[in-house]
Amino acid sequence: MAVKPVVLVTRKLPDAVMARAAASYDARLNEADEQLGPDDVIARAQGCDAILCCSTEKFPADVIARLPGGLRAIATFSVGLEHIDLEAAKVRGLIVTNTPEVLTDSTADITLLLLLAAARRAYEGERMLRQDAWSGWTPTQLLGVHLGAKRLGILGMGRIGRAVARRARGFDMEIHYHNRNRLEAGLEQGAVYHESAEDLLKVSQFLALNAPATPATERFLNRARIALLPDGAIVVNTARGALVDDEALQEALKSGKLAAAGLDVFEGEPNIHAGYRSLDNVFILPHLGSATLETRNAMGFKCCDNLDAIFAGKDPPDRVV
Repeated sequence: MAVKPVVLVTRKLPDAVMARAAASYDARLNEADEQLGPDDVIARAQGCDAILCCSTEKFPADVIARLPGGLRAIATFSVGLEHIDLEAAKVRGLIVTNTPEVLTDSTADITLLLLLAAARRAYEGERMLRQDAWSGWTPTQLLGVHLGAKRLGILGMGRIGRAVARRARGFDMEIHYHNRNRLEAGLEQGAVYHESAEDLLKVSQFLALNAPATPATERFLNRARIALLPDGAIVVNTARGALVDDEALQEALKSGKLAAAGLDVFEGEPNIHAGYRSLDNVFILPHLGSATLETRNAMGFKCCDNLDAIFAGKDPPDRVV
């Protein structure tokens, strides 16, 4: 009988993914779904051929240097790669793969949920009912903002940004965007391109952050850029928490410069900035962008597809390094 590759699976993944991993590999599973620190990962990875990790496990250069010598690959259950030092992995000769494409629609859906919930004051309305504080319909109760005919600015017009645009057109929104490169006309579908992010902000009555987390986008939405937005604008973020200066955003929400915000990602999560909890005009979710069974299964299967290719001596389809 052929010896199966040994794979450390760092988190409890959906049942179908866990079953496939257990069938295909000598899988070291984390059934209790404990949060593993660097030392835990290194200890559990001894004798492993690969690690199937999530964005919750961090692989900076010093951790990669301490990984066991026989390790061949890290397959991350994510599109984002900021938790892995790719240059260090390359130097070490590790293959790194991710899970692009399969979470586009679920994340775009959450973006629209945030747009609607923030614009229509969903948090305030639900809280009113849960606290038994609703005295009945009135003509001016919880008046929100209509999406139709408003300008939606999208920062980052990759797969997810374009999926957000498709959905927003269904609400008759006018699409504007900034991207590192202008899209070809077939992908733009009539969206208005802005050469600079600052020009995009000036026209964005709604702003959707869909850019990757990079040194160039860290704290992108700061006080100076918020000041460029139209008064009463609404901001949503389903990208990465690092794109937002939390204190600047909260100041703008308190002052009325921004009407509302919808956030699914936070810097330092799960330890979000406490100020968000006391604001009525922010709708917050616990990083649910890809949280459908279909999407998480597809992400896990992509990880397994990549590992299968590596162990068969082939180039994995989603290789990053």
